[in-house]
Amino acid sequence: MPRPTAAQLVYGSCTVIFSTLAMLLLSQTSSGLGIAVVALAALGLGLLVALTVPLPKAGTQGAATSASPGSTGRARAQERRETVSAGVEPGQGPTSAT
Repeated sequence: MPRPTAAQLVYGSCTVIFSTLAMLLLSQTSSGLGIAVVALAALGLGLLVALTVPLPKAGTQGAATSASPGSTGRARAQERRETVSAGVEPGQGPTSAT
């Protein structure tokens, strides 16, 4: 099971804290059972938010840096597409030999 990212921990924790406060203030409950129900609902909501935070895509940064002069044609083509989409002409970017 992958470890949670910092964003997942922060979003989930903030959701639990703020939703608990909001539900307690709105429901104005003072019984132990009401507080327990609100706390469980907030924990469930925080878990749902933490699981729906988009994860960083693996390999997006590695593809751009792994394209070296001895790399495969597919990697070089990908590097050319990235440099052209960034507004840099092929052979003019930081990878060209000067």
